[in-house]
Amino acid sequence: MTRFALSLEYDGGPFMGLQRQAHGATVQAAIEDAVLAVTGETVILHAAGRTDAGVHALAMRAHVDVAKDIAPFRLMEALNARLRPAPIAVLACEAVCEEWHARFSCIGRRYLYRIVNRRAPLTLDAGRAWQVPQPLDAAAMHRAAQILVGRHDFTTFRSAQCQAASAVKTLDRLAVRREGETVLIEAAARSFLHHQVRSMAGCLVLVGLGRWREAQIAEALAARDRRALGHNAPPHGLYFVEAVYPPS
Repeated sequence: MTRFALSLEYDGGPFMGLQRQAHGATVQAAIEDAVLAVTGETVILHAAGRTDAGVHALAMRAHVDVAKDIAPFRLMEALNARLRPAPIAVLACEAVCEEWHARFSCIGRRYLYRIVNRRAPLTLDAGRAWQVPQPLDAAAMHRAAQILVGRHDFTTFRSAQCQAASAVKTLDRLAVRREGETVLIEAAARSFLHHQVRSMAGCLVLVGLGRWREAQIAEALAARDRRALGHNAPPHGLYFVEAVYPPS
């Protein structure tokens, strides 16, 4: 049995999310079905994180255990052939030790939230960014974001369906910058609560629009109450960027 680590890129638009569900297409089901077609084996895909319906990934890390004697490059090529035309690509594939686990060995996760700040309709970025037509003050958003960095109880920024045992998380980085008409929000932590990044992004946009004072981010955080949340940003602007692992 060989454990193969995969790096996955996908457009979350057509899927109900990464994790296999009883109804609707998922990234996990597509990859597991592709592995079955290539190897004849029923496998379980384990991923570094879980993305909701509509959320994308630039390099989601995952693994599968395969008994068939197959080289990593051949497995990658075969999976990509079977996955077409689904918007999923295996960017890299390598054999790893059986102690390595895509989720439990991960020590850090990075997300990116993309906002296109313009009035004209989106064409190339439709379904891949949140369009905010009113001007955003990215500098004010960045200042407000620093309030959330560190160890806090993020109950306000947590989905009601979140299954995490505790709402206390340590946010290592939350940065906002403008690149032309695009506003980018970068978030890094060991782990995140369900909807945490989207909830933080939604509230920061309220600051950028001038609808919230910067101090209201601190007030919402201190409330520890989902009802204090200003806005939950839509899923299609969110990207899983990177899973971080200890040096091998």
